[in-house]
Amino acid sequence: MIPLLNLSNSVLFVYYLISNLFYFVLLITAFVSAARHRQRLSSLRLETLDDSPFTPPISILVPAHDEASNITENVTALLSLDYPALQIIVINDGSEDETLEVLKSEFALRATSVLYVPQIASAPVRALYTSALDDRLLVLDKAAGGTKADAANAGLNAATSPYVAVIDADSVLQKDALVRIGAEIFSAAVEVIAVGGIVRVLNGSMVSGGQIREIRLPKRPIEVLQVIEYLRAFLIGREAWSALNMLPIISGAFGVFSRERMMRVGGFRTNAIGEDIDLVVRMHRSLLQEHKRYRMPFVPEPTCWTQVPQTLRALGHQRARWQKGLLDVLWGSRDMLFRPRYGRFGCVMLPYLWVFELAAPVVEIVGLSSIILAAVLGVLSKTFLIQFAVYGYAFAMLISIGAVVQEEITVRRYHRWTDVGRLLLYCLAEHFPYRQINMWWRLRGMWQYLRGNVAWEKSERSAFATTTK
Repeated sequence: MIPLLNLSNSVLFVYYLISNLFYFVLLITAFVSAARHRQRLSSLRLETLDDSPFTPPISILVPAHDEASNITENVTALLSLDYPALQIIVINDGSEDETLEVLKSEFALRATSVLYVPQIASAPVRALYTSALDDRLLVLDKAAGGTKADAANAGLNAATSPYVAVIDADSVLQKDALVRIGAEIFSAAVEVIAVGGIVRVLNGSMVSGGQIREIRLPKRPIEVLQVIEYLRAFLIGREAWSALNMLPIISGAFGVFSRERMMRVGGFRTNAIGEDIDLVVRMHRSLLQEHKRYRMPFVPEPTCWTQVPQTLRALGHQRARWQKGLLDVLWGSRDMLFRPRYGRFGCVMLPYLWVFELAAPVVEIVGLSSIILAAVLGVLSKTFLIQFAVYGYAFAMLISIGAVVQEEITVRRYHRWTDVGRLLLYCLAEHFPYRQINMWWRLRGMWQYLRGNVAWEKSERSAFATTTK
């Protein structure tokens, strides 16, 4: 028993060591990549993109199910974006509230005979509407498909642009977000298949007229902790993996994709739990099988502001769903592991996801349990315990602080020193007990998946905070 506990504790320490070294390398890579990106961006004149013939048209798909409280602000914001060639497609996915009625009233919708060809299967589309106020707006009214992916596929069928962006109906894009995305697409040396922007926490900020009027840090601790998580995930993780051309996910809240490539892989997989990571992995597979040179970059400036869960219950459901989605995708792509034809994505990225993302909650829960048991039995080395606690805490805190520093260097959305100070303070408290609670949620998600519980759970929504300024 005792040798087994000692072995378990040693395995956990080595696992922590390797995973944190990985994160440290990603942190350095992200800082270097961000510096290079800023240097390249300084040579581009973004203000000229409105008249540039190289600016690629983009169709924005907005799946909406029971979004009456936010849909007007969201569509208004999209129509006011700084972008020359834009199409907005709202997909009313069988809403049981007043979503469609609000759209009809606010945007003077009228039925249209626009040809709709269902190249990718989805729940039936009942009617199409265009706006008498702005001909860039198209609204699809369809039967409920049960998933965001089904609604997005219907929008993909109706899109007419070479690139499509998929955003959530409870999100707000920064006015220049698509301009910066477009600059990344046409200035790249090789074909850009997809681009991911950064997703930031909207909670606490003030929205008016479909625009962010004042950026504020949320007041609830659970929301501030998610701000740090999002900064770490995007400004370190995705920035670094993008630099290595191994980006595994483009957020479902805000991503721009080649429509042609999406159609080739059959659009979103409607029975996928995590439709965003599933689509990106399938696109990597298809492109690597064709031996095609391509890029899937992450760009830190284009910003999408989205609401995050405000309660432990809602956050737990979200994190369990994310873990189920990760397991679903990794199991479905297991044949890509260590296959030379899939290059670094199959030999580095996927193994990393298996070992340090999917397995993390299992390793940590088992490891912490063995530490507690060893302490109860009186066989735990005090030296080991101190080293483990100090090393694990220090590294986790360093990565989180690095994400906040990266935010201040790159985009600096929080202008109040009190907000930055609160972020740094929460970096000190994030590792315990929030990390352990998060691991438990993820472990629960894996257990639910293995038991066959893959039902889609709708996220909680609340209206945007507004201001009259």
